[in-house]
Amino acid sequence: MTSEVERVFREEYGRAVSVLVRQLGDIDLAEEMVAEAFAEAVRRWPPVPPSPAGWIITTARNKAVDRHRRESTRDARHAQAHLLAGDPQPPEEVGAVQDDRLRLIFTCCHPALGRAAQVALTLKLLGGLSTAEIAAAFLVPEPTMAQRIVRAKRKIARARIPYHVPHDADLPERVTSVLAVVYLIFNQGAAAEAIRLGRQLLELMPDEPEVRGLLALMLLTESRRAARTAGGFVPLDRQDRALWDAALIAEGHALVRECLRRDRPGPYQLQAAIQAVHTDPPTDWTQVLALYDQLLGRLPTPVVALNRAVAVAEVQGPAAALTLVDGLQLGDYPPWHAVRADLLRRLGRRAEADAAYARAAELAPTEGERLFLEGRMTSGSGGS
Repeated sequence: MTSEVERVFREEYGRAVSVLVRQLGDIDLAEEMVAEAFAEAVRRWPPVPPSPAGWIITTARNKAVDRHRRESTRDARHAQAHLLAGDPQPPEEVGAVQDDRLRLIFTCCHPALGRAAQVALTLKLLGGLSTAEIAAAFLVPEPTMAQRIVRAKRKIARARIPYHVPHDADLPERVTSVLAVVYLIFNQGAAAEAIRLGRQLLELMPDEPEVRGLLALMLLTESRRAARTAGGFVPLDRQDRALWDAALIAEGHALVRECLRRDRPGPYQLQAAIQAVHTDPPTDWTQVLALYDQLLGRLPTPVVALNRAVAVAEVQGPAAALTLVDGLQLGDYPPWHAVRADLLRRLGRRAEADAAYARAAELAPTEGERLFLEGRMTSGSGGS
């Protein structure tokens, strides 16, 4: 793809698929037609049309019309072509969710599907992520993820799960999966879209505390993006705070204060509280560790344990943290190698640290992180 088509793909793929799914009622056909529309864009752009997203959606719809005309019986193709071509913007359904993308998220998060399948399928449809990228996000092999996605699509077809707005009563039981999807979209680089969806979720479900927590977490994480990526990758203790977004921090802190008024805050609320501490320098690591203790109790995963170990290193020292890190099974997870390398360096075990930095650099997801980690192998400078 050209850079401009890639940009439109990142920003508009999910919207295009969600519109086509609503109009066609067929996931596979919607994905295929949108993919063909982007292939057409590669051939025909530049110039980029004034509304590139509209061009993609219209082109995909027209290709669907052509497909039906070729493959359907005469009566069926006339009816389907009239349906698709006659009203490019069908009336919205009456219900709680009006945004096409948010609607598709709730549809894919139907309780008939397993949690992992719900999240994986929605990322595939809305994020435009490859199966390999989704597998990496779940820390599972690519063939395993491919099977989950195929099974989820088949189950939707066999169970005839409808593509419509969920009833209000159906929203709470789906919210956990929906939040997981939105957060993964955020972590895959579509921050603006994820925050937009988070704001809509908060309007839709203002009494759901974890919705508030997720939005706060995303806002506070995004507030430091410019400083974190200035010239490559910059760790927290070296970031230029003048580059932090004060408005996002203020909004995030206000949401966190509302979250912490509740008993037993959930995982997103706790993670948001941790980010709030980081955006109120100097970081109070004792408070961060206490929050991670709560989070690990609510979400006992190796990744949370790894992040807690970073706080342990600041409060109890690198030796105590290294014992925790070495007990985790995260051999293919880049941050595990990076954290372990930093702890080894702080303990003066330079050769082991360099080997861990090299492995972390090899697995690094971005060029900026790779260069930073390679630089740590020879710099011998302060903590990360």
